[in-house]
Amino acid sequence: MRTQVPLDATTMESLLTAAVAAPSIHNTQPWRFRMDSHSQMLEVHSAPERTLPLTDPTHRAQYLSVGAAVFNLRLAAVHLGWRPEVRLLPDPHAPGLLATVRLTGPLGADDQPPDPGLYEAIPRRHTSRMPFTGRPVPEPIVAEMASAAHAAGARLHVPDIAGTRRLLRLTAAAEARNHAHSARTAETRTWVTAPGSAVSYGIPLTALGPPDAGRRIPMRDFTGALPAVVRRPALWFERHVQLALIWTAHDRRDDWLRAGQALQYVLLTATAHGLRTSFLHQAMEWPDLRAATSLPRHKRCHPQALIRFGYGPDGAGTPRAPGLGAVRPAAPPESGTTG
Repeated sequence: MRTQVPLDATTMESLLTAAVAAPSIHNTQPWRFRMDSHSQMLEVHSAPERTLPLTDPTHRAQYLSVGAAVFNLRLAAVHLGWRPEVRLLPDPHAPGLLATVRLTGPLGADDQPPDPGLYEAIPRRHTSRMPFTGRPVPEPIVAEMASAAHAAGARLHVPDIAGTRRLLRLTAAAEARNHAHSARTAETRTWVTAPGSAVSYGIPLTALGPPDAGRRIPMRDFTGALPAVVRRPALWFERHVQLALIWTAHDRRDDWLRAGQALQYVLLTATAHGLRTSFLHQAMEWPDLRAATSLPRHKRCHPQALIRFGYGPDGAGTPRAPGLGAVRPAAPPESGTTG
């Protein structure tokens, strides 16, 4: 029987700081963490109050976000010398408990830790909504991104020119729908924060990018319903857009969590190689358009995330809730609370 080594406050802070650095839709940070001091296990729960009922009615994007946080937890645990054991959806009677990460003991001599550059990329990864240079990303880096997605239980597809245009058209159609849907626009606007705000959630105006003057890339218009004075002037975005579609063979809740881990693995791999990334998620928010983004020759292709990648300016950081303050003592097993 292994002897449990108590986790000190510094270790907990490091784990949670890494976890909350994960990307989330509209920076909602839709997770809560609970520490079970008896089993040295971190529980990752959904945060029902930080959901998007119109944009994400099935909570699929929320699960992707939580999956990305779980990947960061795993990476931080290994970096600190622990062996993490992850279980997805461990309790059918607690639907809000999305994952557990139990630290089973110190890493052994035969354990192979991941590239340390991935852990170092966690605080450097930011969504960049600025124009990229259009410089092609070398094929070995793209192959490494694809291998990262596969290792986490998903697939990554980089389309050709025709496929890229198709995905951009679908994204533009979704953005037009969003813009015409007043209730969705209002929902999105509630997650835009003013400069100097002390709110630790949402997207500050300073992190929003300009519209594409050439209308080649349908970037999400977070400020469309706000006064023109807060809108940034249009800039010319790259002519040759580089996209990657992350997809899974099934579309269940655990697949969403795996896709979120794969997404973060891909984003950190890109960041470690000096790439910038952003999300083109609009089409994923409409069932018919999401289905249309699937690969034509794959019968079991369920699109989960569409990312833009390339070389360009770093993205502005977004606020995060404090790491250690997000931890609560675990509820007794019989309570079934979801947090």
